[in-house]
Amino acid sequence: MHRHLLYILVVSSVLAQTPGHLGEIRQLTNGGENAEAYWAPDGQRIIFQSTRDKLECDQIFIMNRDGSNQHMVSTGKGRTTCGYFLPDNKHILYASTHEAGDACPAAADRSKGYVWAVYPTYKIYLATDDGKILKTLAGAPGYNAEGTVNFKTSRIVYTSMESGDLDLWTMKPDGSDKKQVTKTDGYDGGPVFSRDGKKLVWRANHPLTPETEKRYHDLLKENLTSPMKMELFVADGEGKHARQITNFGCASFAPTFTPDGKKILFASNKHDCDGRKFELYLINADGTGLEQVTDFGGFTAFPEFAPDGKTIVFASDKGAKSPYEFNIFTAEWK
Repeated sequence: MHRHLLYILVVSSVLAQTPGHLGEIRQLTNGGENAEAYWAPDGQRIIFQSTRDKLECDQIFIMNRDGSNQHMVSTGKGRTTCGYFLPDNKHILYASTHEAGDACPAAADRSKGYVWAVYPTYKIYLATDDGKILKTLAGAPGYNAEGTVNFKTSRIVYTSMESGDLDLWTMKPDGSDKKQVTKTDGYDGGPVFSRDGKKLVWRANHPLTPETEKRYHDLLKENLTSPMKMELFVADGEGKHARQITNFGCASFAPTFTPDGKKILFASNKHDCDGRKFELYLINADGTGLEQVTDFGGFTAFPEFAPDGKTIVFASDKGAKSPYEFNIFTAEWK
């Protein structure tokens, strides 16, 4: 009874701080590190990554849209990231290091600042939605991860080191017809198609000075990258006519198009560029009309619209009971 009352108070607190775009908020997970939650094409399930219970690093889970039936579908070995459903609602893809060993690969060396590990043993796998791995979709030497799928065209977009740099690539659902999308020196990642497949949005860190270029490549040699200076880019579905739409000098990432393709919802620390508190923002696809969507005061990111466009899913430390606790939430979108 007391736990139920506490939950009501937490949700009420969230609602009290919610700006106009968000209606009723529901918390789907409770404890652990949960992130990168994405909808199934029918809107009835959500795939996400989680470190929970006895797991030492992220594995891929699936749950119903109300948070019920949470279960692991990856191997339980290595480290995984970036799960996504395929249009048939029966298959998934995700990146994993399990072929390189059962143990979690070493965490990023934070003595070099706030950096992300770009594990060279990540490959992208195709699996059934109950966890049976069918084949490797992207396994070029070096990093292969961050895959998302366009449900209309079935085209997959992802980040790979196949070119020797962190570039965007696309491929068919069977791993064939691989095409390099970006070629600018620097990191390109977190790519997502618009629903009609005619546009792409992604985050990028393109070094602009000899000093930043040297740091980028020095870190990359150690399979690391710095995420604290990321801007958003938009292009057509094949990567042509790319244009930068943010210029905050901060970290903006996890972009996703609104269902009509006219706006982009994303996470940023633009209110505190050197901090690790992120809120959700909305911006027109041409970079105008910036609007803050959340004001939770912590880390909120990885938004995605449900197929019907009426709900978003996101990850947040809102109401967390311990450090590094991140939960998955859904919210009515107005």
